[in-house]
Amino acid sequence: MNHPGSMRTIAGNAVVIAALLAIAGLLLRLHLGQDGWQPTPLPARRWIALAAVLGYVAGCLALWWRARPRPDEPGDSGEPPLLVAWASQTGFARQLAGHTAQSLRDGGCRVRLRALDQVDAALLAGTRKALFIASTTGEGDPPDHALAFLDQVMRQAPALPALQYAVLALGDRSYADYCAFGHRLDDWLRGQGAQPLFDTVDVDNADPAALRHWQQLLGQFGDGRVQADWSPPDYQPWVLRARTRTNPGSVGGPVFQLCLQPADGALPAWQAGDIAEIGPRHAPATVEQWMRAHALDPATTLADGRALRELLAAARLPEAIDGSAPEAIAAALQPLPHREYSIASLPSENHLRLLLRRQSHPDGTPGLASGWLCDHATIGARIDLRLRANPNFHPPAGDAPLVLIGNGTGIAGLRAHLRARIDAGARRNWLLFGERHRAHDFHFGDELEQWRRDGGIEHLDTVFSRDGGPHRYVQDVLAAQAGRLRRWVDHGATVLVCGSLQGMAPAVDAVIAQVLGREPKEQLVRERRYRRDVY
Repeated sequence: MNHPGSMRTIAGNAVVIAALLAIAGLLLRLHLGQDGWQPTPLPARRWIALAAVLGYVAGCLALWWRARPRPDEPGDSGEPPLLVAWASQTGFARQLAGHTAQSLRDGGCRVRLRALDQVDAALLAGTRKALFIASTTGEGDPPDHALAFLDQVMRQAPALPALQYAVLALGDRSYADYCAFGHRLDDWLRGQGAQPLFDTVDVDNADPAALRHWQQLLGQFGDGRVQADWSPPDYQPWVLRARTRTNPGSVGGPVFQLCLQPADGALPAWQAGDIAEIGPRHAPATVEQWMRAHALDPATTLADGRALRELLAAARLPEAIDGSAPEAIAAALQPLPHREYSIASLPSENHLRLLLRRQSHPDGTPGLASGWLCDHATIGARIDLRLRANPNFHPPAGDAPLVLIGNGTGIAGLRAHLRARIDAGARRNWLLFGERHRAHDFHFGDELEQWRRDGGIEHLDTVFSRDGGPHRYVQDVLAAQAGRLRRWVDHGATVLVCGSLQGMAPAVDAVIAQVLGREPKEQLVRERRYRRDVY
């Protein structure tokens, strides 16, 4: 079958050729009207001939421009581009959509960037992944230009079972209908059968921490590289007090538990579910090797006494430098992008605890942030850290039942929730946890078992994929406990999921939808009783 663009090209060329033949016919009549053939054309005829040639060239260029392959359009094969759609009243959402699209392109994604009023049902049906940046204006209203999408697309209610999406909702918490249009868009997409990639990210008055979280989530697409922060965190100095490997002998990557405290002052406040933003650093040997490769003395200092190697450790190492003046090099440095980790402890425990797995590149070398925290940072070393509130994953109010589901290092955030619940006297807690081997990978295992014996955990279901048994993954255990899940939800339970975005989270989501039904599951989302912190 002919490609539509090819047919348009053929038709356009035919029109241009017909026009040229018509011009040639006019020229021939002019020649035939003379007493004899003139070997040298008259000036007027020269201009006519030149215009014909220029017209042909312009027509060909116009046709090529229209038919050229565009980076934001699908080719003849492969996955369609990732759609980034924005709804903006003041221009801020549009600006963020541009940043989002550029970050995705830098990560190797093909992107289609559109205003929401330029998105129709056919485009949505042909898209596999979409990101929506949606502002709310007035009293929970959509931006003016988005009304066309509501009238022409949302009222059609097209089925979108093949679409995966995420929403960045912009709003102002001082209004009663906070981020209302973003949530309305999320509800509508879910109702059409689209699958959320992760929970909606709410942004209160351009909160830079929420925007950094959105940018961190963008690393799930493309080649996974985290781009430079749009707004670098205002780090505070913390100190690494202890580091212990928790899974010696595991077939998986090494997992470490870290304990940190502020370098100065009292421990700040945070809640279960909150996040630690870490500013990673290069290993000292990496910085020294770079400096020697660029003919710089590792002992180089700036005029104010700061060591150049310390500034380089927290920055992207340039491929080339213009000159060797330390001040000029320092002024051109870009900070390394932050990394996010769930906090596993509460302030009442007098330290901030993290649980993280050392990541590795394909060549076996450790990842930048995890390598710094797990291998290179010495005990007593300064750690750049900023706390980020994560209201979407805060504990539910009161003592209603709580179901916690996670795998791997996702147990970190769930452990903080359990600690908070036990301290508050809330005993109806059900934890489902999965890993590889019980003997090596049962993080916080002794503590969790003790809480179960003491009644702080009513049900503790664990599954270890490499140990055999009737179930392999945490979603399998959840499916086997379908009756209990229905009873707990009927009794008002909130469900919190923490762990891997690839594999575990969508599989658990599918089980919940199968056990409860799609509409009851969506009702849990609307009631804020089903929440996820996935990565």
